[in-house]
Amino acid sequence: MSAGGAFGGNRGARPVPPEKGIFPLDHLHECDQAKKEYIACLKTSGFKSEKCRHLSKKYLECRMERNLMAKQDISELGFGKELETDTPNIDNEKIKNQSHPLADKQ
Repeated sequence: MSAGGAFGGNRGARPVPPEKGIFPLDHLHECDQAKKEYIACLKTSGFKSEKCRHLSKKYLECRMERNLMAKQDISELGFGKELETDTPNIDNEKIKNQSHPLADKQ
């Protein structure tokens, strides 16, 4: 038998709790609809999560409202105050219309 025990691993190491604490399961299926919408969006978008951010936010808000996770400001979870749906396209157009510094030197 190895020093780690019958199932391996370091028996002397202390387990470290998750950073956000416990994450209770939704036994009563209170947020199933939001979860299903998010998963469906992922499937239709080719698993590009940025296209489904609004549904991810909706799911997290549902969990917070029903005490299935700790309540905290949504901006701390990576969401801004407004959803960024149109801004990436505007920024891309601005970049395309600006001249590139190396292109001017050629």
